[in-house]
Amino acid sequence: MRTIILGPPGTGKTRTLLKLVEDYLNKGTPPNRIGYFAFTKKAANEALSRAMLKFGLDEDDLPYFRTLHSLAFRSLGISRNRVMKKFHYQDLGKKLGFSVDYASYQDDFGGYFSSNSDYLNLISLAKVRGITVEEQFDLNEHDSDIERDKLKIIANELETYKKEIGLVDFTDMIQKFIEKDVAPSFDVIFIDEAQDLSFLQWKMVKQIWEKTKQVYIAGDDDQAIFRWAGADIDSFIALPGKTIVLDQSHRVPSGDIHNLSIGLANRISNRRSKTWKPNTNEGLLRFHGDVYQIDMSSGDWLVLARTKYLLENTKDLCEERGWFYGFKNETSVDAETLKAINDWEHLRQGQMVDYDSIKNLYNYLSSNKVDKIHKTGKTLLKDQMYTLEDCTNKYGLKTKDIWYDALDDIDFKTREYIRAMRRNGELLKKEPRIKLSTIHGMKGGECNNVVLLSDLTENTLRNYEKNPDDENRLFYVGATRAKQQLHIVEPKSYEMSYPL
Repeated sequence: MRTIILGPPGTGKTRTLLKLVEDYLNKGTPPNRIGYFAFTKKAANEALSRAMLKFGLDEDDLPYFRTLHSLAFRSLGISRNRVMKKFHYQDLGKKLGFSVDYASYQDDFGGYFSSNSDYLNLISLAKVRGITVEEQFDLNEHDSDIERDKLKIIANELETYKKEIGLVDFTDMIQKFIEKDVAPSFDVIFIDEAQDLSFLQWKMVKQIWEKTKQVYIAGDDDQAIFRWAGADIDSFIALPGKTIVLDQSHRVPSGDIHNLSIGLANRISNRRSKTWKPNTNEGLLRFHGDVYQIDMSSGDWLVLARTKYLLENTKDLCEERGWFYGFKNETSVDAETLKAINDWEHLRQGQMVDYDSIKNLYNYLSSNKVDKIHKTGKTLLKDQMYTLEDCTNKYGLKTKDIWYDALDDIDFKTREYIRAMRRNGELLKKEPRIKLSTIHGMKGGECNNVVLLSDLTENTLRNYEKNPDDENRLFYVGATRAKQQLHIVEPKSYEMSYPL
């Protein structure tokens, strides 16, 4: 029996699935007869962590709470040294005469392949879609100057290279899983984030559910924003089975934000019809001519853009105003710099710090502040604690000034930015309260206050004109991250924007 669970934004899809897991455990279903497979590693780990906490189990008790790629890897018994890595792609590039600076599979995007080589990207995309590289080329989705014949040659050479060395990539794992029919049998399986599965992953899932008594497929086609990475949204929309709609959002507030969100969803032409209710809190929706008009001096904020370079103005704003922000898992000032400042202040207050801290701190002192022979930290003794007097008397330190005068190898702009943040009371030892992200990077996230930039690049504008549903879904996801306030920044050019 197959049940489809549709989970609009903030309706508690994972909580609902784990409640079903609990019901099966209470009925006596062994944990190792339950499969819970998510598109992304983040979602799989979240489900595993919540299940372990909720049911008092450990990781070994729940061997099938994982991604589909991880299931394939485990079922095939592949060793890690047989998996294609960055240096293998670089080696292939050298042999074929093109540059590969990076090549990896992005766990946040369900194992989506990412490389600076457009040829390798198209080859991977064709594989997950189950089509030839020539068919992928003829779709004319690529932006760069790619040659059709060269694409086919590189695809063939890649397969030869892997075969000669005995390597597989992530997509090969899925293909081999299907070919060898190594799917375990289960009493029940849960497929989460199913709207993001590729054609190839759907083949794998169907093979799994043929050996399973009860199947739950969960997702939301309105939040399917990875078609560009090979997501087969149509398969999810057309999937037959009993359908349950989770219709109460615990995130999206009532009023204008909810109304805007529903309006965006209704722009999507190919979708499963569904309605959902907001929570009882009245949200605030505001429009601004420029991001500089938004006061982000307090509270937690999430700033979303279609493309990462569109966030540059917001970075400048945060640095001018002295606001602490994070972007792509990095903070606006690196952790080592902030630690050096903190350790310096501890020293000046008469406290002791360890060897690693002094060594790091010395990196931010010029030769005017510490003797050159001591600057690298080689004269320091490990497993020892140090005072300011120790450093001054024995280890070449020449200053006891306040940090922004002493740590003079921190560039002036960074020093002034840190001073401004501290005057503003920013908590620099914690996660930044302002996060900057592309909309793709924050799917599944939420925040009290969300800023949504409406600008588009030329490439995304062309995609909007060709495939409006892609952008409609994307901005629907962006708008529904807000728990209290949604601030929409009007575009610099209405001809190069998404209409909100």
